[in-house]
Amino acid sequence: MSPLLKSFYRTYAGPMAALVLLHAIGTIGYRLIGGAKYSLLDCFYMTFITIATIGYSEVVDVSGSTVGRLFTVFIGFAGIGTVYYIMAKMTMSLVAGEVNVALRRQKMQKRMSALKNHYIVCGIGRVGSNVAHELAVTGRQYTVIDTNQAHIDAFRERYPDTLFLHGDASEDHLLVEAGIERAAGVFAVTGEDSKNLVVTLSAKQLNPAVRIVARCHEISYIEKIRKVGADAIVSPDFTGGMRIASSMIRPQVVGFLDEMLRSEQGLRVEEVDIPDRFEGNMLSGLVPKSPDYVVVAVRVKGRWQFNPQDDFRVQSGDTLILMATPAGRRAVEQRLAV
Repeated sequence: MSPLLKSFYRTYAGPMAALVLLHAIGTIGYRLIGGAKYSLLDCFYMTFITIATIGYSEVVDVSGSTVGRLFTVFIGFAGIGTVYYIMAKMTMSLVAGEVNVALRRQKMQKRMSALKNHYIVCGIGRVGSNVAHELAVTGRQYTVIDTNQAHIDAFRERYPDTLFLHGDASEDHLLVEAGIERAAGVFAVTGEDSKNLVVTLSAKQLNPAVRIVARCHEISYIEKIRKVGADAIVSPDFTGGMRIASSMIRPQVVGFLDEMLRSEQGLRVEEVDIPDRFEGNMLSGLVPKSPDYVVVAVRVKGRWQFNPQDDFRVQSGDTLILMATPAGRRAVEQRLAV
């Protein structure tokens, strides 16, 4: 049984059962009072119009019976009270639901306004949900925007704390509400190339410094999306083809990468930039050996230094390439922030 049905059952099972029982008592009672000349349907109808206060003429004549009149008073009082109770519960549920939605919305907006250096996922369908899953697994802050509430609800079943906005991500006010001015990056990954183009354009106009990765299927759109500001464009068709070829010619490498992406510990190949005005330091002093990360390479002025030795000197502007857990990545970032 779904949670919604369980909640409905807990709230209304008792009152509804009482209402059914009153109709049964009324039907039997009027049959005993009126006699066999009245059918069970007549007695049930008499009970119903009494409880519903419809006001039609009495089907069962109780005008000459004190017992009949008192019984009608009892049925009417109990039935009307039960119906009003059910209506009151429904009204309270609706009002409470609206209040809860408003409170959740206000709380979510407060959390969203506190985000900084986060990511905005525009489109939470098949591709966007995988993007958001990766952000969640690796411990990065993010918010999602989608026009399809069902997509949002489906993703929030796995990640109930996900911050979201329901609407068109190409609208400026939604991007502003999602914190585009403070965001580190935007994923334009809706199912429409034209929509991704507009999202990219809007995001760059609102924050020229933000990094944007866009999804694109049609080759004709790639250059257009790049011209409006996308920093990287990913074609699922091209990437899928490369993946299929790699699975054939280098299966162990693909197997290793798959295992890394499926790891519950969130082991990933990460990059950490050396901040500006950073005083040069040897790698061993900057990032000492740890089981949470391994330094794979250093990007130095456009060239790669693979497997750097402990005495390799790291300067500002360099980029460390690590194989690290989320905790390892944060540890390195904290050391660089000192």
